[in-house]
Amino acid sequence: MHKLLRQIARVGISTEAAPLPDEALRQITGRLNDEVLRLLGRALAIRHVDAGSCNGCELEIQGISNPYYNIEGLGIRFVASPRHADMLLVTGPVSRNMQEALRRTYDAVPEPKLVVAIGDCGCTGGIFGEGYASCGRIANVIPVDVAVPGCPPPPAAIMQGILTAVQRKS
Repeated sequence: MHKLLRQIARVGISTEAAPLPDEALRQITGRLNDEVLRLLGRALAIRHVDAGSCNGCELEIQGISNPYYNIEGLGIRFVASPRHADMLLVTGPVSRNMQEALRRTYDAVPEPKLVVAIGDCGCTGGIFGEGYASCGRIANVIPVDVAVPGCPPPPAAIMQGILTAVQRKS
């Protein structure tokens, strides 16, 4: 243990500098904040629904909450109840077991409601398609405003999809 502490004291802090903000990301975040405030006059509340995904898209959705993307700093927050939400962020192909739950969640969101389908599975059904256990893409169950393709899409693409949905409703 003492050997390790001496080495740390001798070498010092050896971490790399934080990455500089991406200019494209800065433009997306600025426009997103302006559009949300213009449309709603308050924070955008998002309800995330996993309709049967592999959790790859969920990892990227969690990425938009980290300090680099900082979606909460833009006045966008995730809520637990669809009754408090302005937007549904839906991932995965809709499994037959989630079909009714997704419809009920959609019906519980007050107007004007926005729906963003995330990932290839949510947009097209992906490798699962339609079958005995899967309804396929999200648009087969509820209306979708914006589809964000990718397996999984990067956090910047998810933020761009949210911005596109907000702009279409304005």
